[in-house]
Amino acid sequence: MSQPVPGGGHAASAVRDTFSGRGAFIFAAIGSAVGLGNIWRFPYVAYTNGGGAFIIPYLVALLTAGIPLLFLDYVVGHRYRGAPPMAYRRLKRWMEPMGWWQMAICFVIAVYYAVILALAAVYLVLSFTKGWGADPKTFLFAHYWPVADTYAPHFDFVPKMLIPLVIVWLVTTVVLALGVQNGVAGTSMVFLPVLFIMFIWLVITAVRLPGAADGLNAFFTPDWTALGNPTIWIAAYGQIFFSLSVAFGIMVTYSSYLKKNSDLTANGFIVGFANSSVEILAGIGVFASLGFMAHQAGTTVDKVAVPGIGLAFVAFPTIINQAAGGTLIGILFFGSLLIAGFTSHISILEVIIAALRDKTGIKRVPATLAVCLSVGVVSVLLFPTTTGLNLLDVTDAFVNNFGIVGAALFNVIMLAWVLRKLPEFAGHANRYASIRLGRTWFAMVAVVAPVVLGFLWVSQLVTYAREGYGGMPGWFVAVFGWGMSIALVVFALLMSLVPWTAASALRRERTYVDLDEDGVPDVPRDFAHEHGRSDV
Repeated sequence: MSQPVPGGGHAASAVRDTFSGRGAFIFAAIGSAVGLGNIWRFPYVAYTNGGGAFIIPYLVALLTAGIPLLFLDYVVGHRYRGAPPMAYRRLKRWMEPMGWWQMAICFVIAVYYAVILALAAVYLVLSFTKGWGADPKTFLFAHYWPVADTYAPHFDFVPKMLIPLVIVWLVTTVVLALGVQNGVAGTSMVFLPVLFIMFIWLVITAVRLPGAADGLNAFFTPDWTALGNPTIWIAAYGQIFFSLSVAFGIMVTYSSYLKKNSDLTANGFIVGFANSSVEILAGIGVFASLGFMAHQAGTTVDKVAVPGIGLAFVAFPTIINQAAGGTLIGILFFGSLLIAGFTSHISILEVIIAALRDKTGIKRVPATLAVCLSVGVVSVLLFPTTTGLNLLDVTDAFVNNFGIVGAALFNVIMLAWVLRKLPEFAGHANRYASIRLGRTWFAMVAVVAPVVLGFLWVSQLVTYAREGYGGMPGWFVAVFGWGMSIALVVFALLMSLVPWTAASALRRERTYVDLDEDGVPDVPRDFAHEHGRSDV
């Protein structure tokens, strides 16, 4: 409904999708944050960085950088009501490339993320019969991800990977076509309770296995000397940045679907601590299982503890083969992996769909079809092949370390130091906040976050420049690592030059009008000037 706005005129009717309420947003945001990294990255990072002592820098990182940056994303999306490209353009016209950079990062991640989901779905089915046989490692690389002798990408498809991947893309397309409330939020509101039940059941089952205590001792026994090592603290901040879905557009997009009187800060604390709770639960379940695996092999936990794909698709099938009730463990583990990954995957794609809709003004279903078809085709052509695993490895490393970290660093410097927007943002958040933002939040965003992000970005830049990556050929890393990272920035700059049409959301939708104590609209100046109106 059109509303009178102080300063003249009537506000344009809001046509943007919205979450039905606070619960829908929280479920969607937690579904985005809780993903593959919670299950297979956090346990190994904690174990190799001080064990139980890692929890201290991890919680410090959560409170001093993770949640403060979450608030920053929430305010940008909520205040300027748009996916990253439109939100940042409304903030400042020359900040539009920041939004396209974040969208491009989501494109790259969505391309390979679906492949892990497809494999998790396959292994969920295989869990019923332990279909991977007595040698899970040989089975994986022989039947689902054989690795070619050459690094040069080619279309030598692996049918057993190709078919599940196509199915994942079909299901994802249907869910996203249902919309923000029925699709994005609805899926999370159904799947998240199932995920938590399955995960708790998995933990209870795992801790009762023989040798589980050895795994838990390895995971929780603190190495207090590690707290004096700066790399441990950097690892903690890195884990928080990568697991909370900050700085690559998801939370900006989700918060743009919130209603005006939303409590942004309380929502942020709920999402941040829910995400961390799942990570700690994952550590317990994973290391209890690894303790059993070490016990069966007559070795120590450090000999069987591996991260990533090796943990999920080699170590866990081995555990399932050896454990009494292994079939149940397999169903719980791979079911949890699939659900957590799927809710994150739809959140990543939602950024791209929202950006396309904002830019062109097209409806939900055609936008979803266009995005899922384009991203899905790239995914299907590149990754279910004999060169797909190496491509996934280098792409994932570079898009995280130079895409997400680089975009986050640039973003906080621009907003905190160049534009000096933090007081204005705090005022917006505090309008309906139960936890108010002030000088402490300013310090976290303007000082702590840039220092840590800068160290992360520079240290990885120096390491990869000196040592290469993973023993891979220089040309391969140059093209799919460095080249891809640079291409994201170039794409962002080019997209910011494309005009916004009359049908775009930029022209048709309004921002939330903030009123100061005198009742004067606090309107984004560039946006108001561009449209020649005061009712934005």
